[in-house]
Amino acid sequence: MSDTPSPQTPDDGPHSQEIRHAHIGALVPQHVARGVFTTGAVVLQGQHEFIVDFLLRMQQPQQVVSRIVIPPPVVSQFIAALQDNIARYEERFGPVHMPTPPTPSQPQQRQSAEELYSSLKMAEDVQSGTYANAVMIGHSPTEFSFDFITTFFPKSSVSARVFMATGNAKRLLDSLQHSFQQYQQRLRNSPPPPDPPSEYEQPEGDWPPGL
Repeated sequence: MSDTPSPQTPDDGPHSQEIRHAHIGALVPQHVARGVFTTGAVVLQGQHEFIVDFLLRMQQPQQVVSRIVIPPPVVSQFIAALQDNIARYEERFGPVHMPTPPTPSQPQQRQSAEELYSSLKMAEDVQSGTYANAVMIGHSPTEFSFDFITTFFPKSSVSARVFMATGNAKRLLDSLQHSFQQYQQRLRNSPPPPDPPSEYEQPEGDWPPGL
């Protein structure tokens, strides 16, 4: 249920109001309802957001089929929700087995982001990504589903829907946890911001200008 903001008259003065609403009944646009299937994901850290690129590696060139942009606080919620879903899956269906890649004849170096994305195909309508500030997760015996949601007043809406094989869901959890740990470590190592100037601090130079 949503809280409707009260109207503001000119005499009220400026004010803000927090709006909370549930996304259980989120609208599913027709172009999103069908969803996309993915065989893997790459988690990237931006300056102020996380980017999850869902890949389809069943053909060449490999493709980014969906790009989701998520604020950092939502990533921790995403991790907790995925952990809970995997735990409930394993209680019902047994352990999730992650796919094991074939062992190469020679050791391979880890690809850099530049090398990886140079071999990926990304459509123009995927490039800028789809924003989400909530996620709903479901599962069947063989797949996990992810509804990425924008919870904006007055109606929540599913902005992207992604399906993934069960084993890859556990690999996604590992990638999210690893990336989020790196993000937290970076925050701990960042220098503190400078103190703001005092209210009565006089700026350097002539004041007013030109005098």
